[in-house]
Amino acid sequence: MNREDRAKQFAPFEALKGLRDALREKEIERERIKKKELSSEKSVEIQKNLFKIDKGSQVFIKYYENGVYREINGVVDKKDIVFKYLIVGDVKIPFDDLYLIEIKNF
Repeated sequence: MNREDRAKQFAPFEALKGLRDALREKEIERERIKKKELSSEKSVEIQKNLFKIDKGSQVFIKYYENGVYREINGVVDKKDIVFKYLIVGDVKIPFDDLYLIEIKNF
């Protein structure tokens, strides 16, 4: 038996091509969740806090992004009321994706 044929014996075997990739995609889908509907009280609270914060405010934010809720602590670098987004560090957060805002130094 030549060297190449012998090496093929020990190569990993995948009975179904692409099965690993398909399983990984399903796993990612399962981890994603739908965006929660905000109550009117929570929405008003977010609006009040948005009004209070400005560039340089220290904040804790929980927001929705691509099927996952993320959290960030940081300083507000920009608040754009016209286009409705915040920039904290290098993260751009649309107002519609906000779930919680806590002001650290107000």
